[in-house]
Amino acid sequence: MMRKVRFEDLGTMKYKEAWDYQEQLFDEIVEIKSANRKREEADRQPTQDHLLFVHHPHVYTLGKSGKVEHLLINEERMAQEGIDWYKINRGGDITYHGPGQLVGYPIFDLDEHFTDIHKYLRYLEEAIILTMAEYGLKGDRSKGETGVWLDVGTPFARKICAMGVRASRWVTMHGFAFNVNVDMKYFDYIVPCGIADKAVTSLDVELGYVPDMEEVKAKVKKHLADLFTIQYL
Repeated sequence: MMRKVRFEDLGTMKYKEAWDYQEQLFDEIVEIKSANRKREEADRQPTQDHLLFVHHPHVYTLGKSGKVEHLLINEERMAQEGIDWYKINRGGDITYHGPGQLVGYPIFDLDEHFTDIHKYLRYLEEAIILTMAEYGLKGDRSKGETGVWLDVGTPFARKICAMGVRASRWVTMHGFAFNVNVDMKYFDYIVPCGIADKAVTSLDVELGYVPDMEEVKAKVKKHLADLFTIQYL
């Protein structure tokens, strides 16, 4: 039987509000799993997976392994530019979220899929790679650098999708940020993902036109369903 996942498109939502919502859903799953350990098998309650799509207003987030010096502007300048700033509990370094970017947050109980965080990240990458292929672009992985890239191994290597996740008791949160139609100037204010020698790009830049965001969402959503063998509620 296919695992059922509750899908929500949250539209545009401030980062902190979406983070709090993720934490709520994450905690609900962990609480059920903890309680199930004390129950007989016949009495155990099922957990519910979630997939959230969202667009954030301008915000920088710094992961647990990140360096604050990778933020290249001060708080006064960020206030002038209308940019929020958070240190958060995912892996990875600093990244940007903003209008024109598709952010996906899978909150999955990996005990119901596979207990392999590396495989999980590769599946997230693959969903973006397959979506790009539908637009005639060759997305790729870069060894030791999570996310999706173009022209890997050349001086023109550039990242189009950043990823950073948290997993506890095999429950995931946070996820991916796919640049679809993003104002690239906001990446100039940071060292994206802590990688100073590679550029960042967006789907519209690569295609030479602005793709339809709803079409991109539908493609990513379908590829995630196929890869994880899930059905949406």
